[in-house]
Amino acid sequence: MNLRGAVDLSALKARADAAARPAPSEAAPAAQSPYIVAVTEQTFPQLVQLSAQVPVIVDFRASWSEQSAQVSAALEAVVLELDGRVLLAHTDLESQPQIAQAFQVSAAPTVVAVVKGQPVPLFEGTMPEPQLRALIDELLKVAEANGVTGTLNDAAAPSPDAEPTEPALPPLHQEAFEAIEAGDYAAAAAAYRKALAEQPADTDAKAGLAQVDLMQRLDSADAAELRQAGADQPDNVPAQLAVADLDITGGHVEDAFARVVALVARSGGEEKETARKRLLELFDVVGTSDPRVTKARSALARALF
Repeated sequence: MNLRGAVDLSALKARADAAARPAPSEAAPAAQSPYIVAVTEQTFPQLVQLSAQVPVIVDFRASWSEQSAQVSAALEAVVLELDGRVLLAHTDLESQPQIAQAFQVSAAPTVVAVVKGQPVPLFEGTMPEPQLRALIDELLKVAEANGVTGTLNDAAAPSPDAEPTEPALPPLHQEAFEAIEAGDYAAAAAAYRKALAEQPADTDAKAGLAQVDLMQRLDSADAAELRQAGADQPDNVPAQLAVADLDITGGHVEDAFARVVALVARSGGEEKETARKRLLELFDVVGTSDPRVTKARSALARALF
């Protein structure tokens, strides 16, 4: 499994310290272990950053679900045995809806993972412990193949006097970063646009603007309604582009590209240009060096000419 170029769920926070452990006051340990935490919408970005160090398993559960309790207990037993090679993050499906929406999760229990900021679906419902252990072993192999080989024991936060491991963000990028953390996507987009006005070749700002625009389009959207509209209206450009946005955020990059390329091929006039421009924006979201983007560019050229 290759995670390169999938959408970064940390919403452009990957340049923050990837080794930062969630502060105890923000993500209180469960089961009295530093390897098991309770996560909220506010602390989730920190865990996504940490997924550059170790795989993060996100356990979506519900207080009313007996199956949730069984899955959580089984996960805790396995994670504790791994001694810091994996972080387990419990989250409540009903009280943390934005996290659930990011993964398109609608039922408890559901278990997903994050590796290098990218989603890795695991399973829904229950799973016998031997199969669960085998699945987590496979997750560790996926993580290793993508360069995630650390442990939580290595991921302690640096001391206040330590030299920063990352250069400071440019002022406008920092402004956008802070706006994203505050949930103000419009302000973040404005900061990135200003950065591009000053430096048109700023590829980080261009990618940041594309991702923020994507987040704005899907903010408060109902994924089920968007997908139903796409199914009902195959030639409706806005409906099809909305489904492509959902596919990108869910990691289904090739599906999103194929949908928009097909839309370009069968559309004309302004609709064709609208679909083409959106596809170029999605290329920026995924990363222009991604091989899937290269392949989709060729397909787009064929669709245009």
